[in-house]
Amino acid sequence: MNAATFFKLALACGILVAGVEIGWLVIAPLPYDVSGYMIGRDFVPTWVGAKAAVGGNPAQYFGYEAFNALLQSYFGPDYPPHNWSYPPHLLLFTWPLAFLPYMAAYVAYCALGFALYLAVVSDGERRLDHLALLALAPAVTLNIWTGQNGFLTASLLIGGLTQLDRRPLLSGVLFGLLSIKPQLGFLLPLMLVLTGRWRVIAAAAVTIAALAGLAGLVFGPRIWADYFEIAMAVQKRITTEWRGFSITNMPTAFMNLQLIGLPTRWSYGFQAIVSSATLAAVVWVFWRPRDPVLSLAFFVSATFLFTPYAFNYDMVAFGWVMLKLMDRPDNDVWDYALMVTVWVLPFATILIGLAGIPGSFLPILSLTVRLAWRIRRAETYETTSQFVRPALQP
Repeated sequence: MNAATFFKLALACGILVAGVEIGWLVIAPLPYDVSGYMIGRDFVPTWVGAKAAVGGNPAQYFGYEAFNALLQSYFGPDYPPHNWSYPPHLLLFTWPLAFLPYMAAYVAYCALGFALYLAVVSDGERRLDHLALLALAPAVTLNIWTGQNGFLTASLLIGGLTQLDRRPLLSGVLFGLLSIKPQLGFLLPLMLVLTGRWRVIAAAAVTIAALAGLAGLVFGPRIWADYFEIAMAVQKRITTEWRGFSITNMPTAFMNLQLIGLPTRWSYGFQAIVSSATLAAVVWVFWRPRDPVLSLAFFVSATFLFTPYAFNYDMVAFGWVMLKLMDRPDNDVWDYALMVTVWVLPFATILIGLAGIPGSFLPILSLTVRLAWRIRRAETYETTSQFVRPALQP
């Protein structure tokens, strides 16, 4: 397999997943899907949360019953339940959605997010093959279908990584904004400290503090206390006790064991082992400068391996990883095969989960390990070459 074959396979997978979702839409009783949710089902809490923010006291809806009562006031008494899980400062950005009807807000949210994602993740390149892959990535289709924020979080994470050395203050601001989904930034402080990027750290810290303070100023001083005491308690209970369809969309070690009904403490224990090994690998990779492309690709993959709570639509960020890896001359057939596997994983994890197989996190684990091995191999080759090359001179 080579880059051309990878491109064709990846594009075919993307078109297939898009076709499946379009077919699912065709048979749906619009504006609802076949499960009774509004199209863009996870956008419903975002839109309803924006309505609550405009009302001036969103914290009153952090509880499960209160939030669903608000939701049903807009969509009817039989609407399926949701819960509010995002940090309050997300509302500082989503409140304008409240002034649009639901479907108009959903379309605008997806369109603006998609445009931002293409602009940031393409990183200034306008190659048609790259843009086609980014647009038709399975994670992109799922993110649009679910009305999720993968476009935004991918733009913040990848934007921050690509600006580390070019514009460190901007990088820090983007990482600070990523705190709207903190589980995708757990490893960032460690990487930034190991690489001595103090201006990035300072900018991120100031951004987070400013957002937290502004949320408290706008929505009241109790907003953060209520979020941690009420919303996070609901989220923890759902994560550890509920065995619903959502688990099939989560390619993490913890959720894979939850899928087959193992006790939560066992799932956490296994995740702790995986996370500890990932943490050690991150320390090794960033302890000193190594191949920059492989290192940052490794970091994105390690981010998803480290956290117990990530969804398939969050994997929009892997689009950048694939673009950076696909044209490297040091790829071999195993690298391309693994890249295709991770590329299609956002959709495949649903099928794996529905089959009751606890293995959807394994492709991410394999990619992370493979990238660490490639970093070590490249380093070994460079070190060896320094000794061999002089002897080869005439």
